[in-house]
Amino acid sequence: MNRGQPLYTLVKDKAHLSSIAIELKKETEIGVDLEADSMFHYQEKVCLIQISTPLKNILVDPLFLDDLSPLAPIFSDTNIRKVFHGADYDIRSLYRDFGIEVNTLFDTQISARFLGILETGLASLLKNRLGIVLDKKYQKKDWSKRPLSPAMLTYAVHDTCHLLPLFRRLERELRDKDRLLWVEEECKRLIRVRPAPPDDNPLFLKVKDAWKLDPRSLSVLASILEYREDTARRKDRPPFKVLGNEQIMEIAVRKPKDKGDLLQIKGLSARQVKMLGPSILKRIEECLSLPENKLPAFPRRTEQRSSAKVSKRIKVLRSWRTRRAEEMGIDPALVCSNAQIESLALAFPKTPKDLEGIDTLRAWQRRLYGREICSLLK
Repeated sequence: MNRGQPLYTLVKDKAHLSSIAIELKKETEIGVDLEADSMFHYQEKVCLIQISTPLKNILVDPLFLDDLSPLAPIFSDTNIRKVFHGADYDIRSLYRDFGIEVNTLFDTQISARFLGILETGLASLLKNRLGIVLDKKYQKKDWSKRPLSPAMLTYAVHDTCHLLPLFRRLERELRDKDRLLWVEEECKRLIRVRPAPPDDNPLFLKVKDAWKLDPRSLSVLASILEYREDTARRKDRPPFKVLGNEQIMEIAVRKPKDKGDLLQIKGLSARQVKMLGPSILKRIEECLSLPENKLPAFPRRTEQRSSAKVSKRIKVLRSWRTRRAEEMGIDPALVCSNAQIESLALAFPKTPKDLEGIDTLRAWQRRLYGREICSLLK
């Protein structure tokens, strides 16, 4: 290690992990982060787990361990506070790869938002709150490659070794503004997130503006998306690194007939045309020969039109939200999200007690805004 850099312990075998877990059970708070390989592989996985206590930095390498169960009781222990920054992805990943559940969470990014901080990235928070400058040059590296360089391991430590001091600073600020309970409630909801189940819906449903395409173009889009998925799986690469959505959409619209046409697609390289071109052109040709009754249709949502009274309530609530957010110095979505506003407008609560039946609302919102909302809606 370079002088002045934080020291760390690298855990690569089960016996070492078990002894570390015994030590961690004595802690009351730990900082946690993960490094994964979603930018480099078809099926992403956790490649490193960083844990910092007030005195130690621990790096757990799951690629050398086939069992991380000794850590599960640490993460589920309600007496140990786990400090993450932007925990949503990490909580889903820990559960997906290791079945690990997290309790007693404090998310520094959520805290920053409730304090009205505009730049909520970890590097910005550490610089503005603690005067610490992070070097993020290894952020997009392939963490699945072994061995990890000393520089990458040091980088990983820096993502957690400052979390506990940052947590204490943000906790004080939240107490001063009387908003700590709000963050705690948000964190209690966040620990329940889980990975999305397998999705059997057509791939084109996830592509921006796909609903605008005619059926013939939609069939080309669907076919090229399936081809990209198969190629990505076979080559163990993320789909976006095989072919981008923008290029696929343009292919669907223009329906190129030869390699020369494909080369006119913006963002499509000559190498991609050489490797993927024949298969793409074949699929386009197949889609062009499909009979009309075999073409896909984009499902149209039958949205219930709001009545004039509901629309008026939504407008009133949005104006109120904007004023409230300006007064409090926070993002309007934190005061009341669009989904919550729609729920309120439809439910039309008359008293604060009526708000208890609206499960999209948080308890802190009912306490803070309950009477105000009911008064507005009258």
